[in-house]
Amino acid sequence: MNEQNMSAITGVVLAAFVGYGLAWYLGAIEGNFALLLLLAVVVTGAYWVAEKVYFQPQRRAAAERLVAEHTQRQAELARMGVQADAVDIEAARQKLLMQPWWLDWTAGLFPVILVVFVLRSFLFEPFKIPSGSMIPTLHVGDLILVNKFHYGVRLPVVNTKILANHEPQRGDVMVFRYPPQPSLDYIKRVVGVPGDEVAYLNKQLFINGEPVAKEPLPEFYDSGSMRYAQQFAETLGGRHYRTLNDPDRPAFIPGTVDFPHKDQCRYSVEGVVCTVPAGHYFLMGDNRDNSLDSRFWGFVPEANIVGKAFFVWMNFGDLSRIGRFE
Repeated sequence: MNEQNMSAITGVVLAAFVGYGLAWYLGAIEGNFALLLLLAVVVTGAYWVAEKVYFQPQRRAAAERLVAEHTQRQAELARMGVQADAVDIEAARQKLLMQPWWLDWTAGLFPVILVVFVLRSFLFEPFKIPSGSMIPTLHVGDLILVNKFHYGVRLPVVNTKILANHEPQRGDVMVFRYPPQPSLDYIKRVVGVPGDEVAYLNKQLFINGEPVAKEPLPEFYDSGSMRYAQQFAETLGGRHYRTLNDPDRPAFIPGTVDFPHKDQCRYSVEGVVCTVPAGHYFLMGDNRDNSLDSRFWGFVPEANIVGKAFFVWMNFGDLSRIGRFE
């Protein structure tokens, strides 16, 4: 296949990637970044292999022919006693060896895209906190890192676990695929593991009938809502963190939806009591009265786990936010 055809084909492929990203950005389609990245690895990897096996040897052969022909011509002219014009043969050789644009934008990017894919899929993935459901632990605008292998190694896109590691523990801050809409990633705190009876009654958390220890702290001022909230130090699973309560919000859970295993939950004016089924987890936001979590839409299946959140690596509005959290 000649260079003109490859240039046209590559232009179409790159336009498809740009079109997908633009449609996703404009909300015309529901994007999947993991799938997009996987496709980018496959496409650029195919170009990289073709470059190493076919295109690069072709360019090198053409460059060698050019040098050989130039040397032969120079020798023939010398035998004829003719002074040859000066030719920058090295510049011409380098031009032949240079990658065309369509390889530079595909094969040339493959190593970088592959590294990003491996890091994001199996090691660490960055996320941005979009809402205040985890205040005061995490604030809107926090850029966090998520450990992708802490709960086991999973295949990208399909999210199937292929290697087990730690099991989620009470108190962990977990990123997971939102059960009603798995294309969305959510972040909450694990409060119940399989077999636990989790109760949230009159704004007090109970695990297996035992109240979770909490102590009152000075009120917390939320600059986003410009309101004060009751703040508590809570201890769960050996982790110490802070939670918020809004005294003006009722204890009962309004607006619940149907979800799998909802028969394991009992709702009342005091709150909710749920028994966590096998292979599922119960998660809540630290901003207890401003968090849509397992109280409203149900349990998180093990298959929906993405990773354990552990570090704020940047907040452009407040650099003091950088650091580890529990």
